Amino acid sequence: MIGYSKHVMSLGGLLFELLSEALGLNSDKLKSLGCMKGLLLLCHYYPPCPQPDITLGTSKHSDNTFITMLLQDQIGGLQVLHQDCWVDVSPIPGALVINIGDFLQLMTNDKFKSVEHRVLANKAGPRISVACFFSSSVIPNSTVYGPIKELVSEENPPKYREFTVPEYSKGYIEKGLDGTSHLLNYKI
Repeated sequence: MIGYSKHVMSLGGLLFELLSEALGLNSDKLKSLGCMKGLLLLCHYYPPCPQPDITLGTSKHSDNTFITMLLQDQIGGLQVLHQDCWVDVSPIPGALVINIGDFLQLMTNDKFKSVEHRVLANKAGPRISVACFFSSSVIPNSTVYGPIKELVSEENPPKYREFTVPEYSKGYIEKGLDGTSHLLNYKI
């Protein structure tokens, strides 16, 4: 896990550089704003389910992260919400799924959108995945996040109020995975 985490951090650094450039910012912008301050690795194990048609593995939610990297096995079950339809994310051997999280949606003032997703139960066999969350939600962090100043203007005013990661995470956890985005509470 230590070796894997080092590779994930390296890839994360590259992704944050590319995302910064895609926003028209200096390549080090997102890293300088603390997007790589913390990494949480979470392993999921979903046992086979005898009645998957009446069971949900994980309900609809978005992640309280900057980005999430997911390594999933060949069982499948991950779905993303696209234009009000659930779409299967078919596993590809050796591929990672990269999701934008709530923090990055807020910081980019909706230029990047947080991915709403869920996991379906199945009876084919156990589903195993490893999620790597770029988030400082488990580390004391007083940094105040809001829309990046270079991305807002008179024509494109801030869409969200500022927050600290612990403040956001506390409300996110209290709300639970109820199918609504906690980010809505920060809309201006």
